[in-house]
Amino acid sequence: MSIQSRRYKLITDFTRVYKFLEETYDPVTLNSHLLPQYFEYAHVHSYFNHKMTHRFGLWEDSGSIIGIACYEMDMDGTHLHVQKGYEALLPELLDWAEKELSVFKDSKHELNTWITDKETTKRELLQTNGYILVRSDPVKIFNYSNPFVEKTLPDGFTLIDGTNVDYLKLKHCFWKGFDHGDTPDDDIDGSIHVCNAPHADMSLMTIIVAPNGEYACALGMWFDERNKYAYLEPLATVPKYRRMGLAAIALTEAMKKTKALGATYCFGGAREFYTAIGFETICNRELWKKEW
Repeated sequence: MSIQSRRYKLITDFTRVYKFLEETYDPVTLNSHLLPQYFEYAHVHSYFNHKMTHRFGLWEDSGSIIGIACYEMDMDGTHLHVQKGYEALLPELLDWAEKELSVFKDSKHELNTWITDKETTKRELLQTNGYILVRSDPVKIFNYSNPFVEKTLPDGFTLIDGTNVDYLKLKHCFWKGFDHGDTPDDDIDGSIHVCNAPHADMSLMTIIVAPNGEYACALGMWFDERNKYAYLEPLATVPKYRRMGLAAIALTEAMKKTKALGATYCFGGAREFYTAIGFETICNRELWKKEW
């Protein structure tokens, strides 16, 4: 073996890392929930800290990626992931993360690291190095062997996909739906950027249009053809259209599309809404923190 570590190069390494995450996906540990779809979604999100991606660490064996230390959106939540058979490198990844991905505030260094509760080796490593568990969130999936929840679309509302999306309406839907306020600006470039991510499939995007033409509810859906799962990101309903069953209708429609493509389950969010429509918890996502 000829293992070397180096810094991540955003322009040239993104596609290689995406493929690495796809090829090493483990349905039990979920790679600390570092799914390739979220890795991509983060890279095109307006909140993503592109300026610090040179602090990501990559490990390669004879030129092939076998490990990565990186953050999600910013340097407040990191991931450590190695290909099976290279677990002995995890202490080295953690050391890299502490040096390169920690933040310095209030005269202290701080590193927050995500794992799942199925990853005993990583948990023991973090505990040994002084980390404490500060947060735990359920990871939920909808198994496509189960029946979908069927709800009726309210009168006057229509379902469309994203192939001819109105980016301004989409911007307004997500802005209001994520409770940023009632007066979004008209800067649509963020919406255009996300919708044109390398693996974005606009035919899987599902939108519910209100009788007045406003986008009332919208979601993005990603399909992992290799591992046969669907990944939901994002989903939002404009406040005045909530409690009408729109999110359940849109999500069910999108899941049916990915089931037709060969997906066998779909990742959802942590909120109780997902449990109510048939999602089941398969593990917990844990955040471990250290200050020094």
